[in-house]
Amino acid sequence: MVGYAAATAHRGVRLVRIPTTVLAQCDSGVGVKNSINAFGKKNFLGTFAPPAAVINDTTFLESLSDREWRSGLAEAIKVTLLKDRTAFEEIEALAPALARRDMAAMRRVVYRSAQLHLQHIATSGDAFELGSSRPLDMGHWAAHKLESLSGYRLLHGEAVAIGLALDATYAQQIGLLDEHDWRRIVGVLQAVGLPTYAPELGEHLDEPEHARSVLRGLSEFREHLGGRLTIMLPLVIGRGKEVHTMDVETVRRCIDMLRVGLQSE
Repeated sequence: MVGYAAATAHRGVRLVRIPTTVLAQCDSGVGVKNSINAFGKKNFLGTFAPPAAVINDTTFLESLSDREWRSGLAEAIKVTLLKDRTAFEEIEALAPALARRDMAAMRRVVYRSAQLHLQHIATSGDAFELGSSRPLDMGHWAAHKLESLSGYRLLHGEAVAIGLALDATYAQQIGLLDEHDWRRIVGVLQAVGLPTYAPELGEHLDEPEHARSVLRGLSEFREHLGGRLTIMLPLVIGRGKEVHTMDVETVRRCIDMLRVGLQSE
């Protein structure tokens, strides 16, 4: 809200961001987006305006609820799936410490996540998202829809975690991602205390275009991109692959798999 106001007042005034949540320190605090929800749509009104500076003070994180603490880790896991296998493995190793709110572990994760997000924004060649490729939105086509379906009961990071689990499961089911990496991805989300399923995920699946179906998120995501559907799926941990179609029946099967839960080998 403040970023949106700063970007529009007097055609833009300089903004110094001091993010106070794990999610913001890992991701949105270092981004160039400023937006607010409107007309029932996520981030419907907004601008692109880089902050003049960002100050990540992890002291703020001490006051967070357990849900808020865990929620932001979804964005950190997401960017490692796209950019850095070693960073993913560090989160995997630190998962028990992160789950018990170890601040030293969180500082390491926040620093590397912010660094990876900033590197992508600065070097991707499309900082203002003029094209249809938005790699940092991995897991978000379902997440944005889940937030609204839950009446925002689900925090953004919780919805992203479910979206990541769904996209990883879909990638595994179509032969893009091997089973071992799929289990690691779903496993690390669960290990830090994030959900991989919510009841809203399974509602109205027989009606893909029903407003209350998560499958409606695919067409809304296409509209959000302004044309061609482009979904980033994990290819291996640390690298993704863009696809331009998603088979609805396979998505339904993946949702059923997540509802049942990750089975042991």
